[in-house]
Amino acid sequence: MKKTYMALLLTIILGLMLTACSGGNGGKNNSANNESDNTQQEDKVTEPTQTTKEMMDAMLATIEPPALMELQGDMLAQMYYLDAALLDQYTIMTPMMNIKTNEVAIIKVKDAKDVPAVEEAIKKRAGDVQKQFETYLQDQYENAKNYKLVTKGKYVLFVISDSAEADKLVAEFETFFAQK
Repeated sequence: MKKTYMALLLTIILGLMLTACSGGNGGKNNSANNESDNTQQEDKVTEPTQTTKEMMDAMLATIEPPALMELQGDMLAQMYYLDAALLDQYTIMTPMMNIKTNEVAIIKVKDAKDVPAVEEAIKKRAGDVQKQFETYLQDQYENAKNYKLVTKGKYVLFVISDSAEADKLVAEFETFFAQK
């Protein structure tokens, strides 16, 4: 009986995870107002000495996020429309279950000329999350509509969370950079 129960529970969890990872790759991005509000590009920044993983760990320690899992392998192209060959390093945390929109990504590109392409891919990802939640959970849809997108040199930060947590994460991210 225990084995059957565990198998059923694992099947449900796997199904939820796969559902959370699925999403349409079409549709318009409804966050045009976020382009100017949430993108901050500064040319003269000192690069952090931490890896994106170390930065992520420090940032998440400042809030109490829901259960998150790190995005791996092929999911980068499927969910974020990004080619890993353009990236120096990245750490992306996504919700474990399809009931939260909380998502945090720190991406470092190899070449600064690729930052606009990464920003566009992230905007497409934000649109996918919005579309997924627009008729599902209204509070999560609002979080997805009010995402944060911040650029510092070769680094791009993407945050979907409630407003207060998103602001904390952005503030912590900015501490990793110093003006020249």
